[in-house]
Amino acid sequence: MRYKFEIKWGIIFTVLSILWMIFEKWMGWHGPKIAVHAIYTNFFAIVAISVYIFAFLDKRKNDKTLKQWKHGFFYGVGIAIVVAVLSPLSQWITSFAISPNYFSNAIANAVEQGKLNRQQAEDYFNLKNYLIQGFVGALVMGTITSAIIALFVRKKHPEYLG
Repeated sequence: MRYKFEIKWGIIFTVLSILWMIFEKWMGWHGPKIAVHAIYTNFFAIVAISVYIFAFLDKRKNDKTLKQWKHGFFYGVGIAIVVAVLSPLSQWITSFAISPNYFSNAIANAVEQGKLNRQQAEDYFNLKNYLIQGFVGALVMGTITSAIIALFVRKKHPEYLG
């Protein structure tokens, strides 16, 4: 299977993102402590970057094809595509199974804090918007992460100087 590493690591990333949502819910960041959610959710970046690093190391060790930056970059973009394709499922699980009250809690908090009026909050905190953000965010952040990690993970061979 040609894209087995991309699929494997895209699934791992998605499972870890769902587990992170369970952690956030457990910590109260989707409910009573929702005011701190916007800050603490960013710590998932550590998990996300770590997954990409492990994915690149796995590919380099077992497939030995990351000889040039572009090989790593396109490999990482492949993972990002898998994550983006799986993101609607991940968001659906989060919105309906893990934290069905998240959107109403987020709307109430944004209005109460004076950050958004009710209509703005409803326009932002809803499934459709989060589905779009998840898909686009997976592609954009995955591409940026891949571009950077590919610089450090590529194998240096005399015949490949790029």
